[in-house]
Amino acid sequence: MKRLLVISDLHCGHRAGLTPPEWWDNDDGKYAEIQETMWKWYVGMVKKVMPVDVLVVNGDAIDGKGSKSGSSELITADRNEQCKMAETCINLIKAERIYMTYGTAYHTGDDEDWEDIVADRVSADIKSHLWLNIGGVNFDFKHKVTSSTIPHGRHTGPAKDKLWNLLWAEKGLQPKADVLIRSHVHYFTQSGDSFSEIFTTPALQGPGSKFGARIMSGIIDIGTMMFDCEDGNYTTTKLLMDQEFMAEQAITV
Repeated sequence: MKRLLVISDLHCGHRAGLTPPEWWDNDDGKYAEIQETMWKWYVGMVKKVMPVDVLVVNGDAIDGKGSKSGSSELITADRNEQCKMAETCINLIKAERIYMTYGTAYHTGDDEDWEDIVADRVSADIKSHLWLNIGGVNFDFKHKVTSSTIPHGRHTGPAKDKLWNLLWAEKGLQPKADVLIRSHVHYFTQSGDSFSEIFTTPALQGPGSKFGARIMSGIIDIGTMMFDCEDGNYTTTKLLMDQEFMAEQAITV
């Protein structure tokens, strides 16, 4: 049996991103709590899933310069420092093999690919679009997928990617995927049919972005995904964090 762990959307450097203790912002009580709570959950999750044969980091390992918010949401805007944070997060998982995909340019570099630095430091292969055969199961990984502002529309973007994979495979230009995995949208979905199964992964960034608070309405999910693969079959485990710490309270007047 081969075990695959998929993590994504760490957004290291953001005040609500996955943050190792060396970078906790202890001067900001609200975000210090988010950083500590998420890190402790992450450490516990890693202990639970070990040993891991293959780790895939499916994009947005760092948060970038935060230019749209004037860097006001960042612990640090230094992307070299963000890469060190991501390296620490990834190296906590002692996987035999590590693969990465490139995240969105806004976070990881318009003119350069900062995730190349992270990949080099953790000895990972990094691709724009990644296909892996693990235990006889064909996986198709890419970071970005379209999202939806309506709950029942969240499956549409991943389903579109699945159909494109079938068409590419029909021409012999892509492996036909048994499992498609996308990230970027910060929520978990699962759907499929007799051809293949599709997932969007939960993120490793908590609440705290201006974009999420002021523009988005949908529920987010925090966590990771695990697949155990053998002889062309697989079992799936979603590892979701209890989000009680995110609960908002009404102001009593």
